[in-house]
Amino acid sequence: MTGTSFEAAAAEGRVWPCPSCDGDREFVQPPCVDGHTEDGDECPEWACADCGTAVFSAAPVAAVAASARRAA
Repeated sequence: MTGTSFEAAAAEGRVWPCPSCDGDREFVQPPCVDGHTEDGDECPEWACADCGTAVFSAAPVAAVAASARRAA
């Protein structure tokens, strides 16, 4: 990966720590076969451009507070 493409990827938010490469790397999206992009959404599956390690990124899910009750 050239310095220019790494800088462009960083500017677009596609540079993350790769657990296999042990450093920051550019991540790319392979073609989505699961239908995530059919409605214009972004596929949550990404792959390291250097080694191919796959990662899954999903939007944060809101946590809901629930009170726990114990039966007497």
